[in-house]
Amino acid sequence: MRITDTSDRWWKNAVVYSIDVETFADSNNDGIGDLPGLAQRIHYLAELGITVLWLMPFYPSPDRDDGYDITDFYNVDPRLGTLGDMVEVIRTAHDRGIRVIADLVINHTSDEHPWFKEARKSVDNPYRDWYVWRDTTPPDTSDKVVFPDAEDSIWEKDQTTGQWYLHNFYKFQPDLNIANPKVRDEIFKIVGFWTQMGIDGFRVDAVPFILETTGYTAAEKRQLGDPQDFLREITSFLGRRTGDGILLGEVNIPYKQQHTYFGGDRGDGLTMQFDFIGMQSLYLSLARHDARPLVKALTQRGSFPLGPESQWANFLRNHDELTLDKLTDKQREEVFAAFGPEPDMQVFGRGLKRRVPSMMEGDPRRIRMAYSLLFSLPGTPSLFYGEEIGMGENLAESGRMAVRTPMQWTSEPDGGFSDAPPDKLVAPLPTDGFSPEHVNVADQRSDPDSMLSFIRRLIFRYRQHPELGWGTFEVVDQPDHAVLVHSSRWEDHRVVAVHNFDAGGRRVEFTLTDVEPGTTLVDVFGDERLSMDDGRIELTLDGYGFRWLRVQQPGDHRLW
Repeated sequence: MRITDTSDRWWKNAVVYSIDVETFADSNNDGIGDLPGLAQRIHYLAELGITVLWLMPFYPSPDRDDGYDITDFYNVDPRLGTLGDMVEVIRTAHDRGIRVIADLVINHTSDEHPWFKEARKSVDNPYRDWYVWRDTTPPDTSDKVVFPDAEDSIWEKDQTTGQWYLHNFYKFQPDLNIANPKVRDEIFKIVGFWTQMGIDGFRVDAVPFILETTGYTAAEKRQLGDPQDFLREITSFLGRRTGDGILLGEVNIPYKQQHTYFGGDRGDGLTMQFDFIGMQSLYLSLARHDARPLVKALTQRGSFPLGPESQWANFLRNHDELTLDKLTDKQREEVFAAFGPEPDMQVFGRGLKRRVPSMMEGDPRRIRMAYSLLFSLPGTPSLFYGEEIGMGENLAESGRMAVRTPMQWTSEPDGGFSDAPPDKLVAPLPTDGFSPEHVNVADQRSDPDSMLSFIRRLIFRYRQHPELGWGTFEVVDQPDHAVLVHSSRWEDHRVVAVHNFDAGGRRVEFTLTDVEPGTTLVDVFGDERLSMDDGRIELTLDGYGFRWLRVQQPGDHRLW
């Protein structure tokens, strides 16, 4: 038996935890979460067991898009603290063995950014070609808008010069011109600045839009060359500055194209990418009580092998709407019917504005099975703050803001988030069965049967078994479509996970190949030992039941 040092590729079996600073912990009781409040809660994150803290935008901003409309890439929003406070967060996290990554938002700026204020003064301004402009009336682009409730075009006329500027998102977020070498140099400076401050990498926002060449002139396209080369340059620059920094990309496109964003077989592009296709297929499987859609997606994903540096990031929930845009209309309606049948639960006609527990109607069996899948599927799991305690959403809030409610620390009406008056809070808390009275950290912290304790155990067991993050994925054949049996194999280690997607109990039979006589299966969560007959095993699963089973060959004396 061999055990290889995995520290040089720490992201392979990391656990990512995403927070919005302004909704996590308020230290000065102004109703807005801040960096000092976060620093005081790092011990909680260490206790949870996460290894990577992902900070959503904390930069100065008019806050018209929850901080993604940035006016200064080199500072901290005064509402949240100072650069000194940021250094303290990073230092405290590092002291607890937690790496910190920041949102890198380089597709656009705020229209209040000094660069754009200069750019719109005249067509001859030095900052003019930092953005993308056109002289003629644009064609109908209503089918290309990201937020159809707010925009009907990706072009906006600027009254000062009569030209139109490109904005793939909101009109107050003009797109940067990546073909301009000065813009690319500035992006390298931004990366260099924050790595010098101690940041360990970046979650790169809206990556396909960064590389989109809509509106570029022929000369600009020639100057830019292959847009993928720009990703390689950022990755290379980050590597020189940090040695082991990562780029985690938000890339919601088909697997074949995502493989290109990884840098293909060379793996010199993005270090990690979120698996949006797998996530959407997982919800379709949950809705149908049928593992086959998820198996199909993972099999397709596996047909594009990754380089040794590359890794998938899996998630059940993030800070945006739960997009279902890659499903067919019929499939999307199935998921809507199962998990968000009311119009106020849906957003943009393509996604859901709900968190996992409310979608599962609070059924702890189904909720825990879904998170067991998250941690046992091949790749690195990512959590959105509050998932570990089963937080819900506030459907009264518009769009994506429904899931960006304050963290619920205690059972008090303000959730222990802030002592500010309720009308001063950055966002209202849920008032239904997922309110702080029912869901909070304090009540769950010492309860061994709580959701928080369950997620802690998942994280602990996941990190004990590096084959889950590093291993080769294989679906194990068995006849029941409601059940997924899969294997993760790495070096001499192997874990088999079994999940029942149905509410009814199941008797499961399957056979493992390449096992020696005398091999047993050890229940990862209960230490029960199961014998096999020529590699064949029979299991009974409760409704929405699951098992993680470590394959223990004769002579394997591991303690876990």
